[in-house]
Amino acid sequence: MLPVYIHIVDLLKKMGHTVVSEHVASVTLEKIEEKITDEEIFNNDIGYIDTCEGLVADVTIPSIGVGYEICYALSKGKLVSCVYMEDANVSAMVRGNSRIVSVKYKNMGELEHTFTLNLPRQSKIKQ
Repeated sequence: MLPVYIHIVDLLKKMGHTVVSEHVASVTLEKIEEKITDEEIFNNDIGYIDTCEGLVADVTIPSIGVGYEICYALSKGKLVSCVYMEDANVSAMVRGNSRIVSVKYKNMGELEHTFTLNLPRQSKIKQ
């Protein structure tokens, strides 16, 4: 999924967004996170959400942590956009929530169109 995350971050930046959690698209993320505590990771991620206007999550692969971030962002009134590959088995809790913009994609080219339609211009985004 790393190539997808890299593409999403690059696309968001190209569209004028500030990506506050750009490190998720880093090949060294696991090595960096080995050196900090779970509490620091939690505080960092919550801090990113607190400072951003919206959360963009690729939910192609289920993640409890990402689910937590989605719920936290919603509780703070943030824009939440979830994208996923068309053959993914995405939870009805994401697809059925009217407060989440939930869009499937076939390829990376479709993501730009999705983001253009669903994200405000030049905002701070947690990816």
